Amino acid sequence: CRNIPRSRNSKLMKVTVACVGKLKEKYLVQAVGEYAKRLTPYCKLEFNSINEEKMLDNPSEATRQQVLSKETERLLAVIPPQAYVILLDLAGRQITSPELAETIQSVTLQGHSHLCFVIGGAFGYTDALRHRADFRWCFSKLTFTHQMIRVLLVEQIYRAFKIARGEKYHW
Repeated sequence: CRNIPRSRNSKLMKVTVACVGKLKEKYLVQAVGEYAKRLTPYCKLEFNSINEEKMLDNPSEATRQQVLSKETERLLAVIPPQAYVILLDLAGRQITSPELAETIQSVTLQGHSHLCFVIGGAFGYTDALRHRADFRWCFSKLTFTHQMIRVLLVEQIYRAFKIARGEKYHW
């Protein structure tokens, strides 16, 4: 793999994680913080979190769609306008860690200096978010909480940067 180049103005690549809700569990906050710290030589990582909509138990389909629409609108509002958007989506493409590194390299070589990974809420999002995405990534066919997926995502971003730079991570 070739190295991930710095953006044209030689600043670090920006990586934004747009997500629904706040991390609540201390151990998850600590894990995300650890990977965020490890990522500092590779990119500028930021989180844009939106408030989670309240959903009643057993909501009607209309109520469910209304909640999804509100969260989708707020997620779309926090996605940086010029960012290359990678949406975590069960209907997306499954890729390996080396393929994620290649994707990030390719996006960078195309002139993008800002990546935005988007994690929907517990109930998903509407098609408007799928249409905004430049790449739809199926992280796994397994189900994870939208809190846990943040840890797994930042770990995979870190792993991708390490792979792309030819640095040892784990094998």
